[in-house]
Amino acid sequence: MDLAKELKNRLKTKPILLMTHLVLGYPSLAVNREVIRQMTTNGVDCIELQIPFSEPIADGPVILKANQQSLESGISVEECFSFGQEMAAAFPQVRFLFMTYYNIVFKYGEEAFLHRTKAIGFCGTIVPDLPPEEGQSYLATSKELGLAPVQFFTPTSTDERMRAVAAQGAGFVYCVARRGVTGKQTAFDHTLDQYLSRCRQATDLPLAVGFGISSREDVALLTGKADMAVIGTATIKLVDAQGPEAVGPFIAGLLAGD
Repeated sequence: MDLAKELKNRLKTKPILLMTHLVLGYPSLAVNREVIRQMTTNGVDCIELQIPFSEPIADGPVILKANQQSLESGISVEECFSFGQEMAAAFPQVRFLFMTYYNIVFKYGEEAFLHRTKAIGFCGTIVPDLPPEEGQSYLATSKELGLAPVQFFTPTSTDERMRAVAAQGAGFVYCVARRGVTGKQTAFDHTLDQYLSRCRQATDLPLAVGFGISSREDVALLTGKADMAVIGTATIKLVDAQGPEAVGPFIAGLLAGD
């Protein structure tokens, strides 16, 4: 499965795609299961399932707390694989990816981790703390297996760096909307427009924009400038405040009026 090609096909009938994120085991796998059901039945295209890690350096306080509480409850990598396999089988219309940090991959065994990811029906991985220069075996094994090793652009990336990074990845490029960690509100201004224009010029891969995307207005402002909006912290906050049943209407509302 060529993820980039599939996403481009989906864009023929949708103005923008949605990718959501949740932390496995927070607050429980049972709640994760219901949240994913709500997401998949309301138009989400991709879901990144985060395997919890004790030091998630790219994540803000909401996702950090979710990682810590999931680990305290005893979630294991094996449970994450089993749950992921169940979700990929139950919701074949959605593309699932694992998001985690390289320590998890390294401890499990890089080849074993990637082979298992492929075997359970996932289409790729997102490992934010592994630059391509340090991940050549990870990149090569991913591509051999047909998995997308998603790479990152940041606002501080030079045009040359963007082209070099994109050439190493597959599936789509995750464009970090601003400096810092996840969860803070992103300013949708001329600076962001210029950045996304640079991203577009650097690669033919679809562009997914995340960090601080939380409303229908945010998604509307990204439409036409990016291919996929990434919603993470907003849904975790929503589940904490209102329960998993609030997720479906929220997701449906993100695309309302488009």
